Amino acid sequence: MKKFLLLLFVVICASASAQSVNDLSWLTGTWNRTNVKAGRAAHERWVKTAEGFQGWGVNLNGADTTFVEKLRIVTKDNKLYYVADVPQNKESTYFLISEVSANSFTCENPQHDFPKKIVYQLDGNKLKATISGNGKSMEYLFERKE
Repeated sequence: MKKFLLLLFVVICASASAQSVNDLSWLTGTWNRTNVKAGRAAHERWVKTAEGFQGWGVNLNGADTTFVEKLRIVTKDNKLYYVADVPQNKESTYFLISEVSANSFTCENPQHDFPKKIVYQLDGNKLKATISGNGKSMEYLFERKE
């Protein structure tokens, strides 16, 4: 009986702490960046997919696209990952999602050059993405597009 109770306790704890991709449904939509220089624009767009979420980050200088990143949130080996595909990297960069709450998530990859940590925080119709590592930090502020 003690073994059964111990096993039950372990299963309940694992289930309670397990993060589901569905916990991040608040991320869906188009987010226009508000802290850009004059004449520039940027946005992120997230959609739910069968595998998790697909996102795109786009930066514009006037009408010219200056940067595009492809983003994903996927489950791999029973863990959640934020995956970034950017032009300057040959391969996708995986960040382990280490913390999820009702309105935020944190992901980390200590081996990556920069960033090493990414935090998304929702506040109503505003979203803040903070990237950090190596003593540097940058904030990206967004508002949900109506």
